[in-house]
Amino acid sequence: MNDSKVIELYNWIDEVTTVIEQKLHDTYLDSLAISLEALFYGDVHEEMNDVLKGNIRKSLKKVNVDTFKTATIRKAIQLAVLKGMKKTTQHQHMMTPEAISLFIGYLADKLTKNRQEVRLFDPVSGTANLLLIVMSHLTQPVRAYASEIDPTLLKISLLNANLQKKRVEYFHQDSLKPLLLDPVDLVVADLPVGYYPDDVHASTFELKAPKGHSYSHHLLIEQSLTYTKEGGFLIFIIPESLFESEQAEQLHAFLQKNAHIIGLLQLPDTAFSSKDNKKSIFILQKKGPTTKDIKQPLLAVLPSFNDTKATENILVKINQWFANSNDLF
Repeated sequence: MNDSKVIELYNWIDEVTTVIEQKLHDTYLDSLAISLEALFYGDVHEEMNDVLKGNIRKSLKKVNVDTFKTATIRKAIQLAVLKGMKKTTQHQHMMTPEAISLFIGYLADKLTKNRQEVRLFDPVSGTANLLLIVMSHLTQPVRAYASEIDPTLLKISLLNANLQKKRVEYFHQDSLKPLLLDPVDLVVADLPVGYYPDDVHASTFELKAPKGHSYSHHLLIEQSLTYTKEGGFLIFIIPESLFESEQAEQLHAFLQKNAHIIGLLQLPDTAFSSKDNKKSIFILQKKGPTTKDIKQPLLAVLPSFNDTKATENILVKINQWFANSNDLF
């Protein structure tokens, strides 16, 4: 991938977004949604004054999105989203890092390689970085679905998919409420950690807290299993403290009843700003009549993704594990 092309497209997106942000007195992320929409349609459809509209149309003459590769578009949008997220204090405005998303894409391909078609779902899609990268790794036809409650992130996610020419069906709703979705083959999710405020709805889940607010990340695991086919897989990015909380025993019992633990991969320290934010990749398979427990789950501590040699070595070991576990998939 040509980094100069990424920078070229990012600079265009950033300049137009900054102009919109200043003229409309809006947030960078909301302004980004407008600039991406203009980039996709090649025109301005938002209500705004004629001068700003004229400036954007003038800028559109300097860029042709069709001359950029999909990976270039993805990287340029990532950079713009990251800039916008640095300006916001909202905790949910986070994006799954590129290296982690690519690794999950690799795992997703390994888990689903024997399926003729893959139904894929991200219940907390954000700007869809993780979902779109996983889609790009799957070689068979993919029917992708995503749920996101934040309207700004949803709009950026939709335009992100459109600009990358990927088809995704979106649900704009609380992902823990019932979804009009048939069961899927694969769920991927970077689980947001925190408490779910709707105690009445939380009470309908097995993983509801015995008292007080329930953990939203626990409920999302249960919700994801509900919408996964028997024998289907789930790849979660989880906090390392998932099995250390006061509700960990309840979660463990639920998983023993409903899923097989396929693997747990500890992400490198270098991927996070502090040890308190450390996360792991947790792989599950929903139990079904033909599924079985794995005697030796995939367990590994991943090296820094910048250490090419160490990463190659761990991939050899993971590939060997999949080769030895071929009958499971």
